[in-house]
Amino acid sequence: MPPLRLATAQLPITGNARQNGQKVRAAMRDAAASGARLILFPEGMLSGYAKNPIQDWSEVDWDVVREELEQVMVLAAALELWVVLGSAHPLTPPHRPHNSLYIISDQGELVNRYDKRFCSATETNRFYTPGLEPLIFEVDGFRFGCAVCVEINFPALFIEYDELGVDCMLLPSYPIDRIFFVKARAYAAIHNFWLALSVPSECADLMKSAVIGPDGGVMAQVEAAEGTVLNDLDRDAPELDVALKKARPWRAVAGTGEFYRDAHVTDPRSTDKTVL
Repeated sequence: MPPLRLATAQLPITGNARQNGQKVRAAMRDAAASGARLILFPEGMLSGYAKNPIQDWSEVDWDVVREELEQVMVLAAALELWVVLGSAHPLTPPHRPHNSLYIISDQGELVNRYDKRFCSATETNRFYTPGLEPLIFEVDGFRFGCAVCVEINFPALFIEYDELGVDCMLLPSYPIDRIFFVKARAYAAIHNFWLALSVPSECADLMKSAVIGPDGGVMAQVEAAEGTVLNDLDRDAPELDVALKKARPWRAVAGTGEFYRDAHVTDPRSTDKTVL
């Protein structure tokens, strides 16, 4: 199967959806010109993220957000580019919005939406309605899973996606500490999948948007405060042979206990835990 070129953006996020949408579409054009098949944007990229810069949802013109989203969809079709775009998704008043990722196909269709399930306490109490379900979608034979920001603190979520057979986790975020990047590398190495981390320019002093390999290594990252990084997801890359073709299938078998069943023995020196 041929590699898939993934673009991961790092852009400033404002409270102006028009301005955010222009940034999104410019990055899409650059990514498509470089051969990308999918581009990932940060958490809250289109609408603006709650707490910074959005202090109250009354500040957001949802009609403008919808218009900008529709323009992104039209451009995605023209560029034949998949887009994963962070944005708040309004619900019926008085319900708070979801903290969402819009999944837009290379035909310009909104094919699905991931709603952040594990929102922070502040998010849940003031800004967002939590979602309920995992989300997987496929592009050119690669399976992508979605998580958002603080969800990195819930190992069960990443175990769930591993069991669902994802090749790459998409993790748009608005991080507040540097340890976040270490956690992302750990999940990629433990589960042997790629992990794309997209953060806003406002967080560039903490970490950069990056693609982490199935071995936990940083394969590519944005160098400046604003930009987009490209990386090919290649199942046949020699440097990933152990992670993808040995470690991941072995761990799947070992995790069930099947691998060790015939290796267990009946021995009193094993069962007696007090013997020297």
